[in-house]
Amino acid sequence: MAYEKVFFFDVDNTLLDNDRVSAALRDFLKIEVGEQRTATYWKIFEELRRELGYADYLGALQRYREQFPYESHVLALSNYLINYPFANRLFPNSLDVIDKFKKMGPVVILTDGDAVFQPRKIERSGLGETVENNVLIYIHKEHELADIERRYPAEHYYLFDDKLRILTAIKQQWHERITTVFVKQGHYAADTAEIAQYPDADISIDRIGDALNLNI
Repeated sequence: MAYEKVFFFDVDNTLLDNDRVSAALRDFLKIEVGEQRTATYWKIFEELRRELGYADYLGALQRYREQFPYESHVLALSNYLINYPFANRLFPNSLDVIDKFKKMGPVVILTDGDAVFQPRKIERSGLGETVENNVLIYIHKEHELADIERRYPAEHYYLFDDKLRILTAIKQQWHERITTVFVKQGHYAADTAEIAQYPDADISIDRIGDALNLNI
């Protein structure tokens, strides 16, 4: 039986301030390995992001280790990432927003990412428990709508995301079956050249907390 409504929420820079996580990691790296090695890590990170289409902090660390196999700080970097206090990086009212929409239908975390760090982030932030472990993690979620619909059949979908590219791609496939909500947080949403390439979302909000005022 299909639900009447299902609400999908992205994680990074939608519910959780991933830009602050990246900045904290950058500061930690500078202390641990210095400016030059920090620059090397981020170069690897960006190369891997272009290759995979999503951020892979641990994957970048593995490649960093290949370049510096005797670097004693690798374990410290790994522990820092795995044990990061993600709950402290949730945007204000993120959990309140989830609670609001849970009263109307299933709320599902729908995100891209690796198979280790992204689930860890969702668990440690408390988001997994809040959405009753309704969590979907893909490599490219916009290519997986058949699987998403199979798992959560619904008459209508809502998607909250900070990437207008993703919202547009899914809107072009589900058309009137989905309401797209552009959450204008983080560096992707601030990239005016990037967002100028796509049509407006159905709804735009400046911050996730503004979803508390939406009449859906």
